[in-house]
Amino acid sequence: MPSSTNTPIAIVTGGSRGLGKNAALHIAQTGSDVILTYRSQAAEAAAVVAEIQALGRRAVALQLDVGDSSSFAAFAASVKQVLGEQWQRDSFNFLVNNAGVGIHASLMETTEAQFDTLVNIHLKGVFFLTQKLLPLMADGGRIVNVSSGLARFALPGYAAYGAMKGGIEVLTRYMAKELGPRSIAVNVVAPGAIETDFGGGAVRDNAQLNAFVASQTALGRVGVPDDIGGVIASLLTPANRWVNGQRIEASGGMFL
Repeated sequence: MPSSTNTPIAIVTGGSRGLGKNAALHIAQTGSDVILTYRSQAAEAAAVVAEIQALGRRAVALQLDVGDSSSFAAFAASVKQVLGEQWQRDSFNFLVNNAGVGIHASLMETTEAQFDTLVNIHLKGVFFLTQKLLPLMADGGRIVNVSSGLARFALPGYAAYGAMKGGIEVLTRYMAKELGPRSIAVNVVAPGAIETDFGGGAVRDNAQLNAFVASQTALGRVGVPDDIGGVIASLLTPANRWVNGQRIEASGGMFL
């Protein structure tokens, strides 16, 4: 697969399914090669790699559990090795911190184990994975963190999840400030409710919930992955080079 030394390379965590897959494909369509990560679905990840290659871009899938920060040094070493072997490069350009899980439980029913899972994946994982990968990121690169509309509006059952995403939004501004001297822009995209298998596929499969979300959204429907992937990809393009430290909600106007 041909690839210029000037071709940007993006790392997308959780790129084997859902929003991550859609973002990876949109990023490839805008002219970047992709390193995508998966936790356990190697076959799904390989299928996404094949789709990206069919677009004329180069892609590699690497296994990563974003909830296990002790594995990040080894993962960074794998990225360095792949960059050298596949691209004859020692750096990448873009990082999309997308991987996540959904846990729905009321404030009173949330267990400490559930809380810790959300912290490790959505907050600690993003913080320390970015830290480990920054030495491999080229100056002038971009980082996009993925939050949620639930950091702005409150729906019962998402207190812990929403709190982690609120943390990511604050962290994004600190990243933008500290990485500014390296000309690395950092933004956060906050999707509204999207029809995926996330959180057990409730928004997609529960007709009553789907109708409720649509009724509370200005554009009158629930979001689909294609509504989000393009937003993420666009933040990595030169056209948006001056957007930095911003929260961009892509929710169709949910709960305005």
